Amino acid sequence: MKIVMVGSGYVGLVSGACLADFGHEVVCVDKVEEKVAALKRGEIPIFEPGLSELVRTNAAAGRLSFTTDLAGPVAEADAVFIAVGTPSRRGDGFADLSYVYAATREIAGAISGHTVIVTKSTVPVGTGDEVERIIRELRPDADFAVVSNPEFLREGAAIEDFKRPDRIVVGTEDERARTVMADIYRPLYLNNAPILNTGRRTAELTKYAANAFLATKITFINEIADLCEQVGANVQDVARGMGLDNRIGSKFLHAGPGYGGSCFPKDTLALIKTAQDYGTPARIVETVAAVNDQRKRAMGRKVIAACGGSVRGKTIAVLGLTFKPNTDDMRDAPSIAVVTALIDGGAKIRAYDPEGMEQAKAVLPAGVTYCKDAYECVAGADAAVIVTEWNIFRALDLDRVKAAMAAPVLVDLRNVYRAEQVRAKGFTYADVGRGDMAAEEQAGIDAAA
Repeated sequence: MKIVMVGSGYVGLVSGACLADFGHEVVCVDKVEEKVAALKRGEIPIFEPGLSELVRTNAAAGRLSFTTDLAGPVAEADAVFIAVGTPSRRGDGFADLSYVYAATREIAGAISGHTVIVTKSTVPVGTGDEVERIIRELRPDADFAVVSNPEFLREGAAIEDFKRPDRIVVGTEDERARTVMADIYRPLYLNNAPILNTGRRTAELTKYAANAFLATKITFINEIADLCEQVGANVQDVARGMGLDNRIGSKFLHAGPGYGGSCFPKDTLALIKTAQDYGTPARIVETVAAVNDQRKRAMGRKVIAACGGSVRGKTIAVLGLTFKPNTDDMRDAPSIAVVTALIDGGAKIRAYDPEGMEQAKAVLPAGVTYCKDAYECVAGADAAVIVTEWNIFRALDLDRVKAAMAAPVLVDLRNVYRAEQVRAKGFTYADVGRGDMAAEEQAGIDAAA
């Protein structure tokens, strides 16, 4: 089939490359000439494992191409996917749909013959209705249908998620459009991927509900971690005990510095705003968003506490900057709040991330020293903080780390290490919610009791 992907950002590029790999003829359209030129040269603007090879292979095979011209490809397309950004709008947190509607107007002027317009971008309930209204107003003669087909891609595992999805949600009441969508995703029938056919508004809400629920799980276990620290329990064991219940499941029950990234922060805010507009406030989600913001700042205070209550004049090594491993995405990364809090406290920051340092320079405060590896980062530091659990931080040579540091203090915000292992090496060690405090701390509590 002939498919146009409007927008070659994270969702558009991954989706376009995967659809081309299925054998479809895909044209990715983007307004930024420099980006299109780079993609034609095989230069990928984002880091996603396996994506560079997938793009190059399908471009070489003639199934994937890039252009700034929307009209020509759209006129020949069976389906046009809208995969532009929907960032949080300043002021109220609602999804900014200006890019979606701008793309819709351009598409309207170019469609020819029966065309399925697919909103792949994450959009609030009712957006598909507005997309349809715009096209009908501009092109009352057009033969088209508007479908909601939300993406459920995890950064760092997006290709696997696209090719082996938990589900494919297709929102439309139009039977011809449903047939086109079934043909597009037919290659996934081999993997028995379930296609959930729903109404368009239902599909739009499903994406927001799913992300809000996952954000709630993360925030819930983070609050339980705080309680564990106070009562001497281990949050990892608590999470395992919860997760073995099939009704709950183990995924997203990992205590840490809070969620970030391109989806959860903006999608929870958009859902909150939508619910308020319809007179059905989502109080749980409102609390989740507020608690998560507080969580990130609290992690900065946790580092300061591990350093004796002050970091003024001290050098802190920050290991990991992106919001999760296997991506270069810095959007709403917990490291931003942690680094800002430490700098506000008078600390000097040295930082290292395998992929995210260029992106970090645009969002972190000035004055951060970026290092070539973890060992250079910890050299001369008064404390080291693991913020993102990249694999290369999971098996550091602790003897070498200790020898390089000015003071052996390790704050592990991802619970990568076992406390007894690190303390046996002579470190002062702090983790998140495991209740495995040092013996002298426990003795003090027992004496007080």
